Amino acid sequence: MDAEDAVLTKYGLFRKIEIWRAQTLLRNFRGQARNLLAASGDQAEKETRQLLTRLYGLGLVGKAATLDDVLGLSVDKLLERRLQTIVQKKGLAQTMKQARQLVTHGHIAIGDRRVNVPSYLVPIKEEDLIGFAAGKSFLAKPQVQEAKAASEEAAASEEPAAEGRNMEREK
Repeated sequence: MDAEDAVLTKYGLFRKIEIWRAQTLLRNFRGQARNLLAASGDQAEKETRQLLTRLYGLGLVGKAATLDDVLGLSVDKLLERRLQTIVQKKGLAQTMKQARQLVTHGHIAIGDRRVNVPSYLVPIKEEDLIGFAAGKSFLAKPQVQEAKAASEEAAASEEPAAEGRNMEREK
């Protein structure tokens, strides 16, 4: 349970069911790989190529991967390919929680298509297309800087008032 809590925190997941879904997907990939290792023939070779091509497209295995590489996949590797994680890694959000919020509120698009599902597994070919949605003036970093500047201005405007009160007390 502690390991699941650490994964929740690391990837900014909402509930443990998201981890369980990733584990199930990974279990299915591994099961398919085990079945293909035991099978032989043209159909098994075709299905092996299809599985490896699909996993390569998702960025889970390398170009020259084998079924043994599929058996060695981890949940972390799968969670790294989620839209929420990639948005944060690309610098569109400062934290995983902020990345999740940007995605669910429709501020993130892949190409011209808005995606509001944080668990969307991003294929390698779509990774470069991730950005802010058209028509959204939301920019993560400038807003943070504006908020910091506003709080500094507020603090600066309170200092003279505080000095004035102190001078009155001294009289």
